[in-house]
Amino acid sequence: MAAIGLSARAASRQVALAPAAQRDAALHAMAAAIGRHAAAILDANARDLADAKAAGQAPAFIDRLSLDEARLADVAAAVASVAALPDPVGRVLAQWTRPNGLRFERVATPLGVIAVIFESRPNVTADAGALCLKSGNAAILRAGSDSFRTSLAITDALREGLSEAGLPPDAVQLVPTRDRAAVGALLAGLDGAIDVVVPRGGRSLVARVQAEARVPVFAHLDGNCHVYVHAAADLAMAREIVLNAKLRRTGVCGAAETLLVDRACADTHLHPLVADLLAGGCAVRGDARTQAVDPRVTPAGEADWATEYLDRIIAVKLVAGPEEAMEHIARFGSHHTDAIVTEDAAVAARFLAEVDSAIVLHNASTQFADGGEFGFGAEIGIATGRMHARGPVGVEQLCSFKYRVHGNGQIRP
Repeated sequence: MAAIGLSARAASRQVALAPAAQRDAALHAMAAAIGRHAAAILDANARDLADAKAAGQAPAFIDRLSLDEARLADVAAAVASVAALPDPVGRVLAQWTRPNGLRFERVATPLGVIAVIFESRPNVTADAGALCLKSGNAAILRAGSDSFRTSLAITDALREGLSEAGLPPDAVQLVPTRDRAAVGALLAGLDGAIDVVVPRGGRSLVARVQAEARVPVFAHLDGNCHVYVHAAADLAMAREIVLNAKLRRTGVCGAAETLLVDRACADTHLHPLVADLLAGGCAVRGDARTQAVDPRVTPAGEADWATEYLDRIIAVKLVAGPEEAMEHIARFGSHHTDAIVTEDAAVAARFLAEVDSAIVLHNASTQFADGGEFGFGAEIGIATGRMHARGPVGVEQLCSFKYRVHGNGQIRP
């Protein structure tokens, strides 16, 4: 692990100084290498999937782990798409001149070495490697044991692409062991080699990272996301948004886990919304009023309001109005992504201003909590903290800055 840290630090210096055109050429070469090695990557994924199924993993977990030709092609396309993003390194973020003639510039610079610790999603291997390279950083990747073979095969392709473009392959490294002690070594910072840690996984992983890390962390514990259907919501729009937010992909962190329905529109909106969810194969857990809508609705307990299901389950509750909806979100939410459906612009503006989440939406699905949908290209994760990066962490968020000061002989009196 110490050797990995040293080689990553050396590679980060070379990548940070590499011209944007060379980094972009490497991204295209990495995407092409994924395509060339598709058979080996899919074979590795098949073995990971076989182990996961034998271990009795849940369907949602299997879905997150699975790759097929189409998904792998999307992974490669996502890597190539990062090359089309504006170069974040060296951007002048601000500039000004003082009365003494000193000219100041605040300029974007790479963070350095980024450790990404993730679990079952093998596409994170490619996304993280691509984003770190584009932003002039080196990446140390630690895959979960369930996706280890797939991640290793993808990393081999990424490193081949880096070499073809004349950049050090150690700019992207996968920790070559499933030993959990490797996570502890990363969290300790590898003797100063690591600048930031990004965990991508379940609550237990993220909680451990936040508790033990001796370096800064970009993370979120849960994606307990809400959709609030306000009294002035268009019913047809609300039905489409709720179904998409919950069921498009249940295993992503932007999937809606709780539906809040305004009492003022319950007579017209509650039954259709619940019926749609049930017809879509979603289990509904609700309060007393929601249970009365359909006998298949089971009671929701206190724990349901705080649960990130990542499955075809949703909790439904009636609220008296925007105040109660926002109070519920503040109490049970995870500051990740929350949405309101309403035609009342004033209520929407208040919701957007007062809900303290990294992403707040009006009349749109929570499944837009994704860096690609923000135009950031691929993302390395969603940060719910309040320092430096918040929301989708893309190439701009993987940069820090420094000040350049230009003078013509000034001295301080």
